[in-house]
Amino acid sequence: MSEELSYSDSIKKASALLTRFPLIPVRGVPLMSHIAENFDSIWAFRPDPSDLLIATYPKAGTTWTQEIVDLLLHNGDADACKRAPTPVRSPFLEIYGPPPIPSVSWGSWYDHVKGYWREKDNKNILYLFYEDMKENPRREVERIMRYLDVSVSDEVISKIVELTSFEKMKDNPMANYSCIPAPVFDHSKSSFMRKGKVGDWKNHFTPQQQKMFEDDYKEQMKDVDIPFRNLI
Repeated sequence: MSEELSYSDSIKKASALLTRFPLIPVRGVPLMSHIAENFDSIWAFRPDPSDLLIATYPKAGTTWTQEIVDLLLHNGDADACKRAPTPVRSPFLEIYGPPPIPSVSWGSWYDHVKGYWREKDNKNILYLFYEDMKENPRREVERIMRYLDVSVSDEVISKIVELTSFEKMKDNPMANYSCIPAPVFDHSKSSFMRKGKVGDWKNHFTPQQQKMFEDDYKEQMKDVDIPFRNLI
């Protein structure tokens, strides 16, 4: 008779067999091996008209948006949105956090944001900005609701704003990646959800580094006019 394990026990057993994914370059972009090895299938994928893509550069509000979308699609039912961890249950909107906030190398940040920006008038794309979501989360939740063509009550909107606050999500094991095995994500090094603040780069950049970044940003972004803010 096969051994039956709980979800948590299965994760613990699997973590003992895992090692950290090596990076493999694909078309000049370093990707984790399990993605790189399946890239041909990923490239050949053709979405269904009802599919929703949340496309973000790392650490730009991906998990936050995924949780908002899931709650909107389940009328604010928090229990329904705890059926599985975010990576298992989420669909995949375009959301941007301006540099110097995203700092993980998954190809060029500039190529990512400019590529989607240039398609915004030709495709069914909703742009969300991290600073806008922090400044007025209710307004942005309502924008996402209209984009999804769903309708929930004002009471549910308020509930979703509360459930997707940084404090609530940081304590939600289905959203904070605490169930991910250490070989994949080692929370002893850093929690997945760090501070959830705008402008923390000021605590890390020297004036010289800030000037170097601003000079590079102006050069790289001179051909587009994306209304980024890195302070609110």
